[in-house]
Amino acid sequence: MLTFAHIEINESMDTEKIKSYIETIISLSDQEWEILSTHIEYKIVRKNEYLLNEGVICNFIAFINKGVLIYCKELENGNDMTTDMAFEGEWVTDNYSRLKRLSSHLNIKAIEDCELWIIKEKYLPYLYREIPSLEHFGRILTEQAFIKMTQMSIDLQTLSAKERYIKLFRNYPEIFQRIPLHYIANYLGIAPKSLSRIRNTIFKKE
Repeated sequence: MLTFAHIEINESMDTEKIKSYIETIISLSDQEWEILSTHIEYKIVRKNEYLLNEGVICNFIAFINKGVLIYCKELENGNDMTTDMAFEGEWVTDNYSRLKRLSSHLNIKAIEDCELWIIKEKYLPYLYREIPSLEHFGRILTEQAFIKMTQMSIDLQTLSAKERYIKLFRNYPEIFQRIPLHYIANYLGIAPKSLSRIRNTIFKKE
C-alpha cells in the first residue's frame, strides 16, 4: 500500500528547487507563484514504496525534491522490468495513463526515501486558466518526456551495451552509489553479470 505524508506548505519548506526549475522555462510573478504554491502538495514516499501502482490511473505530476525513483513493470515470471529512472530536479508521471485516463501499465517505485512536490491533475485546468504560461510549461514537460523515451528506444537499437553504460554513467555519475545493480542492468537490457564485466573492462583501462 502507498503511504504518503501530506503536509501543508509553510515558509520554512524548501520550495526553491521546484520554483527555480519552473522559472528556467517560464517566468512567474509573485502572484502566480502564490496561486501555484497553494496547489502543490508535499509528499514523502519511503524506500521501496510506490508513488504509482500498476493498474491505477495516474492523477499527478511530481517534482523530485530529494531521492531517486524508477519506473518498472512486473513481469509474469515475477521479475521487474526497469524502463526509466529519475533523480532530484526531475519530474515523474505516467503521461499515457494521465492524459488518456487509462490504468497505468507501470509502477513508479522509490529506491531511496523521497521528498516530492505533487501537482494533482484535477488542479491543472484551473492553474492553466489562472497562469497561462503554465500550460506552455506543461507542454514542454510532455515533449521532454517524449524525446527522452524516443532517445532511449533509439539507443537500445543502435548502441552496444557498453556504449549505453557509458552514456548512462555520464548522464548520472552517482547512479551506482544510489541504484542497485540489478535495476541498472535491467534498464540497460543486459544481465547483471554482463554489466559487471563491462564495468571491470572500463575500470581496467582507466
